[in-house]
Amino acid sequence: MRTDPFRELDRFAQQFFGSQTPGTWSRPTPMPMDAYRQGEQYVVSFDLPGVAPDAIDLDVERNVLTVKAERRPLELGDNVEMQVSERPLGVFSRQLFLGDTLDADRIEASYEAGVLTLKIPIAEKAKPRKIAITETGSDRKQIDA
Repeated sequence: MRTDPFRELDRFAQQFFGSQTPGTWSRPTPMPMDAYRQGEQYVVSFDLPGVAPDAIDLDVERNVLTVKAERRPLELGDNVEMQVSERPLGVFSRQLFLGDTLDADRIEASYEAGVLTLKIPIAEKAKPRKIAITETGSDRKQIDA
């Protein structure tokens, strides 16, 4: 699995400079993730606290997996004066380039406690396998040249 190095640079710059500009659909903010291999699958977890499950969009096109989510402002109602607002709002996105060794048709997704977890199985063709050797018959004719 590969990630876009420029997206990583954007994320680093936002963390370093403390940019509070909310992400938009045309320029989303990258979301933090962890990725690791567990047995015969890769597990990828995205932090999306405060995001409703119906505000998460997960797409696979060719070998590109795209996760987009939107954290909307709270409906506070009348007579409410915001004192501190530090939680980022807007659109968050992340793209992963899946190699041929992963089975993009069997991705499983779950969402619990603000964490989106994807399980991506390793493709059967990428798993190590034994190749059977057949014995050729001894009744072969020898050809003289």
